[in-house]
Amino acid sequence: MTPASQAADNTRAALLMVGSMAFFAVEDLFLKRSAEALPPGQVLALTGAAGACVFWALAAGQRQPVLSLEAVRGVALWRTLAEAAAAMLYIVALALAPLTMTSALLQASPLVVVAGAALFLGEKVGWRRWVSILVGFLGVLVILKPWDAAFDPTGLLTVACVIVLAARDLLTRVMPRRIGTFQVATWAYLGLVPAGVALMTGMGQVFVWPTSGQWAGLGGALVSGLFGYYAVVAAMRLGEVSVVAPFRYTRLVFAMGIAVVFLGERPEPSTLLGAALVVGSGLYAFARERARKRASPTG
Repeated sequence: MTPASQAADNTRAALLMVGSMAFFAVEDLFLKRSAEALPPGQVLALTGAAGACVFWALAAGQRQPVLSLEAVRGVALWRTLAEAAAAMLYIVALALAPLTMTSALLQASPLVVVAGAALFLGEKVGWRRWVSILVGFLGVLVILKPWDAAFDPTGLLTVACVIVLAARDLLTRVMPRRIGTFQVATWAYLGLVPAGVALMTGMGQVFVWPTSGQWAGLGGALVSGLFGYYAVVAAMRLGEVSVVAPFRYTRLVFAMGIAVVFLGERPEPSTLLGAALVVGSGLYAFARERARKRASPTG
């Protein structure tokens, strides 16, 4: 591939990544409103069932078997469980916490993945990237303000979600390559159904039949989530990871804009400062990784 064609692919991939983050931010809006009006576990189970049907059809089209023993054992099973646990934490966080706080805290996920890869997968992480990780964690503390009398403990749900999401991503890295993307996505969505039922049971809630408007909101969450998923997969396959991945942080911009316009939220200065620390440290970590790869004799 020529440098010009690679640059063109990177540009298209970057646009796809930005688009996917916009879709995910819209999905968060629909999910938040749905989880505020309906039991969060019910929202999780319904979107899981619908998403599983879509990805099951896509997996079948790619001749990727969904009903496989690989789904219920080993790394694949642990990944599905991690996906379900993260979704449970996130849907409750969306229902209880401001979207601006939730979105800002979610941006720490790549930093936790880098730290986890160094600690558990033996990946080499230099001292500069460790410093950037610590700065990012400082940003999380600034957002949470645990020292403040007005400390909102619901933010800890998103922190827990970020940790579990990092575990999911690390498990994805060590999954056998023979397992297809649509297989993994189908298993992940299927796992949300029992997770949602368990959440409803744990919270002592019962099924509530949605109104026509609530069905529309659930449909909006499903459609925007599916488009976002497709776009992010296409972006990561088309462009260089070190170039495309930093554009994930545009999700925060979209989410904060949506929260201000549609939910009437006003981000606190501490949230903006903490988000800047998290995003800035993440971008620095990506830049250091790209520089390391360029300096490597193997590319």
